[in-house]
Amino acid sequence: MIIIPLAIIAAVIIKLKSNKEITNSKVYLYNKEQAIHVEIDTIKNENITSEFSFSGTFEPNRESKISAEVQGKINSIFVDLGIVQKGESLIQLDNSLIKLQLQTIELQIGGLETDLNRYTILAKADAIQGVQLEKVELNLKAAIIQKASILEQIYKTTIKAPFSGVVTAKLNEEGAFAAPGVPLLQITDIHLLKFTANVNENELNKFSLNHTYKIYADAFPDILLNGKTTMIGSKANLGSSFPIQFTVSNTSDMKIKSGMFGKVYMQNKIQKKGLIIPASAIIGASNQPQVYLNQNGKAVLKNITIAERIANNAIISAGIKEGDLLITNGFINLFDQANVIVK
Repeated sequence: MIIIPLAIIAAVIIKLKSNKEITNSKVYLYNKEQAIHVEIDTIKNENITSEFSFSGTFEPNRESKISAEVQGKINSIFVDLGIVQKGESLIQLDNSLIKLQLQTIELQIGGLETDLNRYTILAKADAIQGVQLEKVELNLKAAIIQKASILEQIYKTTIKAPFSGVVTAKLNEEGAFAAPGVPLLQITDIHLLKFTANVNENELNKFSLNHTYKIYADAFPDILLNGKTTMIGSKANLGSSFPIQFTVSNTSDMKIKSGMFGKVYMQNKIQKKGLIIPASAIIGASNQPQVYLNQNGKAVLKNITIAERIANNAIISAGIKEGDLLITNGFINLFDQANVIVK
């Protein structure tokens, strides 16, 4: 009876051993002696042109909520969201009652002009007193002034664009009642933009008024915008930084929109030399960066000290020297003392 369980156990052990051998045969075992293909670059002592960048936001040069100067029902809105030109008609208010007033005053003026001609003849013949003629003249002048006032009211019932820009909001609809102070449309002028960056107090001296700097929008990094400094903040904001404002001309097709983010760039005027390597060649933790060097066909791991990072490069102050062969690509399976072949 004991033989049967022992036979079962033996069969299980044999089966497990067989499965392990099959699994091991399918596992890829990396040959550590095999040379790894890598790319290298010779480290040189190069000129360092530091470029600083400061983030900021684009704002419109002008933005206004358009309202009526006279009250009335909105008969027509001639524009939708989009570009408008200065002087273009935007909204037409109902002016039918004012036009009736205009007809009335024009009739009065016609009657007064007739009276003036008649009274002038009578006054010359001493048929009436001169004061009667003067009264007619005053009434005619008052009617003409009243007509001019009515014409101005009619003119103001057509609301026109005060400057060229883009209608960015429709705040009312046809049939609504317009009155002074009630916003109807919002127009934003983005032909000219304001770009505002915030910098700390130690960086204020890097900027000068009326100087031109390179500005790029994050959404369009290939488009160079020249920004002229128009304001350097004299009071810190809530974040203890100071605003620097630039005036920027938009592209011809108005690609840069209000509210977009961007960066202003400037180069460090101090020229110096240093060991510059691509940041992609650096491995290891931030507190102990490392690189691989190719030394006599071996990958040698070196600890380095980073003095400064500039864009996609790093300036190294210790750990490597000019003439070293830096491994820049081929890091898969790479390890210290691995055999390497240069592609």
